[in-house]
Amino acid sequence: MSVPLLLTVLAGGATFIGAIFGVLGQKPSNRMLAFALGFAAGIMLLISLMEMLPTALRTEGISPILGYGMFMLGLLGYFALDRLLPHQHPQDLMAAQRQPAKLRRTAILLTLGISLHNFPEGVATYVTASSDMELGLGIALAVAIHNIPEGLAVAGPMYAATGSKSKALFWACVSGMAEILGGVLAFLLLGPLMSPVVIAAVMAAVAGIMVALSVDELMPLAREIDPHNNPSYGVLCGMTVMGASLALLQVSDLS
Repeated sequence: MSVPLLLTVLAGGATFIGAIFGVLGQKPSNRMLAFALGFAAGIMLLISLMEMLPTALRTEGISPILGYGMFMLGLLGYFALDRLLPHQHPQDLMAAQRQPAKLRRTAILLTLGISLHNFPEGVATYVTASSDMELGLGIALAVAIHNIPEGLAVAGPMYAATGSKSKALFWACVSGMAEILGGVLAFLLLGPLMSPVVIAAVMAAVAGIMVALSVDELMPLAREIDPHNNPSYGVLCGMTVMGASLALLQVSDLS
């Protein structure tokens, strides 16, 4: 298995960690979840805007129109997809007093929505790691952090509706597998086409997806989970840690 594909599998597998929290009933505190989501958003924003997009634009054969056009395609494409999908969060489902049948149906719809969200994240992780392993590690880390509350979002309501831990874990794994499927398809379809221009164009689109995911999903969700604390602290910490790690890696490469 290639390293980029392995990173995609590990990032998608983090959904299982959240699922375990969901079936054990030992949910991390809202403050911790919110900080983790902000931290992941900070990593994604810094990598997307400071590394991925500039790298794509510097690639020979990529015009500014193509580079920024692909960035906007990823950005607007994510927003369009996001508006078409079911959109509920774990605290909404667990706080509401619902009948088991309705709760189960909602959890399945949520699984579908999260799975469709996860698919482009798998592509993003694979493509980024294929182009630059350092950036790929950062994206994989951010996606993995983001996937933990998603696993909780699926497993918690499903367990509450069915009382079956195995079913809850199964549906959570389905949502995580969508991300792995995205990486596998990217490996199969993009592998033969991995020219510098194609990689740069896809990377610009992925940067747009990551920015949209951060500002439209992670940061608002962090604020919603913990309204008493500012998610910007997590964002700034994520940017600082990721920026420092990239700087150290670049310095070590020069020495």
